[in-house]
Amino acid sequence: MNWDRVREKLEILADAAKYDVSCSSSGSKRSNKTKGIGNTTASGICHTYTEDGRCVSLLKILLTNYCIYDCLYCVSRRSNDIKRAAFTVQEVVDLTIHFYRRNYIEGLFLSSGIFKNADFTMERLVRVARKLRTEHNFNGYIHIKTIPGCTDDLMRDAAQYADRVSVNIEMPTESSLRKFAPEKNHNDIVRPMGFLSEQISAVSNERKLSPALPAFAPAGQSTQMVVGASPENDFDIMRVADSLYRKFSLKRVYYSGYVPISRDNRLPQIGTPVPLIRENRLYQADWLMRFYHFSIDEIIDPSRPNLDLDIDPKLAWALRNPHAFPIDVNTAAYEQILRVPGVGVSSALKIVKARKFRRLGWDELKRFGISFNKAKHFIVCDRMDTFPRDVDPIVLRHTLAGQSKYAINDVQQLPLFA
Repeated sequence: MNWDRVREKLEILADAAKYDVSCSSSGSKRSNKTKGIGNTTASGICHTYTEDGRCVSLLKILLTNYCIYDCLYCVSRRSNDIKRAAFTVQEVVDLTIHFYRRNYIEGLFLSSGIFKNADFTMERLVRVARKLRTEHNFNGYIHIKTIPGCTDDLMRDAAQYADRVSVNIEMPTESSLRKFAPEKNHNDIVRPMGFLSEQISAVSNERKLSPALPAFAPAGQSTQMVVGASPENDFDIMRVADSLYRKFSLKRVYYSGYVPISRDNRLPQIGTPVPLIRENRLYQADWLMRFYHFSIDEIIDPSRPNLDLDIDPKLAWALRNPHAFPIDVNTAAYEQILRVPGVGVSSALKIVKARKFRRLGWDELKRFGISFNKAKHFIVCDRMDTFPRDVDPIVLRHTLAGQSKYAINDVQQLPLFA
């Protein structure tokens, strides 16, 4: 292998892959029982993060940045004047093994531009995964970004070798997809999600009866949508995400802030990228729906169609609903405690368990890792009856927003990757 040439390709195709944020490895349980190489544990593999929060622990590359499509928001669009490159199947396999043996990575995230047609490209992605699993006995994490429009057989093959598969929905709505990616078909994106959801559910039920059956996308499926390239507001985006979770049992919906890469006048102007804080607020709202028992209407609605950038969505809800507070952590239901700003899932569970043995005071709560500056305004507990507390939501909002402006406040479990 010509490593100088491979290194040059890697520089091009790793850079092109950075715009795809949907590479989480949580959820896979693939274990190494055959003296192969690599391993994925129940809690997922280790990650490192770039300064803007994106995961870099996987070898994250495109098979190629050549593409037959001309999607306006995509850096690899056909008409974009960029340096092009393409890996062979064997080069990707060798790079993965080479980097793994040197402890650079724990697994592979593989996507691709579309050259020739969907099946032609998808077949090569599947061959990479198949070679790693069958020829190199690689048991590390593999995430394949599938190609919309490919056959069901190729989708099925991908899910048999990969831990996670995903289909990018790309635009929040079908109308925006038609406008910004007119060569793509919305049904080619949604139909595979339904197919994968049905197959994952069927295999999961079969494995309950026959655990020896091969795994099928054990880390589930995810998707990604571009935020800010099209006119949809946060309410539109979260409504689509909520629908995808309910219809297809997705593990994650990822939100990728639009990065200006084109001077096309149909897109936002060069130099106006989507603020990272908007991505963060969408992830926080997403987390509240999935783990904090919030409905989408509680978080956001048409009367306030965009999330507050100054404060996190849970705090915003609490300030809109002062009648729900304060709550006594020694008697309140778990679901009520979850809704306290500054209290995360693990902290709420610790509170419910610990109060069985004694009444809790503030010293105990601080040891559970809750945020003092937020939670103190919304709870009562032993030895806190005289604690001074702001009661005016407007004053309180100003106080808390000033303490942590444009920070990921509420739940510290809300990075881009769980």
